[in-house]
Amino acid sequence: MNMARDDVRVRFAPSPTGYLHVGGLRTALFNFLFARKTGGTFILRIEDTDQKRSVTGAVEKLMSTLRTIGIKDDEGPDVGGPCGPYIQSERKDIYRRHVDRLLDAGVAYHCFCTEERLERLREAQRRKKLPTMYDGACRDLPADEVRRRLEAGEPSVIRLRFPREGRTVFDDVVRRKVAVDNELVDDQVLIKTDGFPTYHLANVVDDHLMGVTHVIRGEEWLSSVPKHIYLYRAFGWELPVFVHLPLLLNPDRSKLSKRQGDVAVERYLERGYLPEALLNFIALLGWHPADDRELFSLEELCREFSLDRINKAGAVFDVDKLNWMNGWYIRNLDLETVADRTRPYFEAAGIDVSDRETFVKVVAVARDYVSCLEEMVDRGRMFYEDICFSDEQRELVREEVSRSIYTRWIGEMEAKPAWTREDTENFIKQSMKELGLKGKNFYFPLRLALFGNTHGPDIPSLIDILGPRETVSRFRRALEQV
Repeated sequence: MNMARDDVRVRFAPSPTGYLHVGGLRTALFNFLFARKTGGTFILRIEDTDQKRSVTGAVEKLMSTLRTIGIKDDEGPDVGGPCGPYIQSERKDIYRRHVDRLLDAGVAYHCFCTEERLERLREAQRRKKLPTMYDGACRDLPADEVRRRLEAGEPSVIRLRFPREGRTVFDDVVRRKVAVDNELVDDQVLIKTDGFPTYHLANVVDDHLMGVTHVIRGEEWLSSVPKHIYLYRAFGWELPVFVHLPLLLNPDRSKLSKRQGDVAVERYLERGYLPEALLNFIALLGWHPADDRELFSLEELCREFSLDRINKAGAVFDVDKLNWMNGWYIRNLDLETVADRTRPYFEAAGIDVSDRETFVKVVAVARDYVSCLEEMVDRGRMFYEDICFSDEQRELVREEVSRSIYTRWIGEMEAKPAWTREDTENFIKQSMKELGLKGKNFYFPLRLALFGNTHGPDIPSLIDILGPRETVSRFRRALEQV
């Protein structure tokens, strides 16, 4: 497909190996934002050529996660498009035709080295503290020997014949000018013994055929660019713009990995991190806006995003900041929306939240104290379950002043069953005056009887949620502790 170079086309090309890494989400998001900012096209391509690592169902899960979080592709396996198929395992014939061109041009060659020989080679290089690279044993085999061994059915791979002299110099939007000595670049395997291509051949061929103009991906691919440039030039193709994103780091500045914490996007969604918060947080990992602002909707990010504001330095994945940001979104999103998203967590805990009006009131109170939705259950279950007092709490509800408070409230509320929030506010003032109490001496016993904790929501909110009947019942249960 021929595309005008002025038409921005970018791609996110994950491997279906189990889950969407937060680093993968960052790559997808930056590509998506750049496409939306420029009016370009965002392509989803599945790179499943490593069949041993592909996980059944991972493609569907990945696409579902992207949809849940709000990143929609313009072309891909789920929506189709003019450059399909968008799953690499369905494009083997395309790669075979292109690698044949490289073989005919002498840019690639067959390698018959066994895995055992290659492992011995790598081990020897490691002992000498040398880079682990192929030594070129099959690089200059005579053509008739290659033909004979292929006809005999001897297993082989196809490698790139990369030049050993000189330097490869290229531009990167983030790193600016980059130079790599060619002697440090390996003769990369392009086609494996199973006939599937490696990433290096497949992504170059697909990026060209799909008209990709900007390759936006993680910094770990920076060292592979010389191989890719050599392939582009061997085919006579125009280079895309390279944009390599900075590493994601743990707080100790080590590379973010699953061994040091949660890195699966699905896990964050399961725990009740909102898509809006995750996208906002991820966008600021390696990119900065024109000012010090930190809170952005996806629409605002699409307007603000620019490649020239991507940082070179690694970005720390600060869970404390994510918790703060997610808590902000929970407190500031539409209350009914938050209630809808919270409901499954209460139901999974076996709590009946069929009374919608009461449940929304519970969420309104609980969301002030949480950083993710799964925490709402512990902040709201006391409205649905009997309170169990600790020994220390039982001492407080047994005090004479506490009993006086409870008795007074029971009498007043039973005498006026049509109780309102205004009644609560008025009786707080009245009973504080009559009992000569103020501050925690008055509020702690009340809140403990109604909420199970001396700290928490204000008394009018508690009674509004519980209702007069349950409020009186809880005061009576507190008196029973004597």
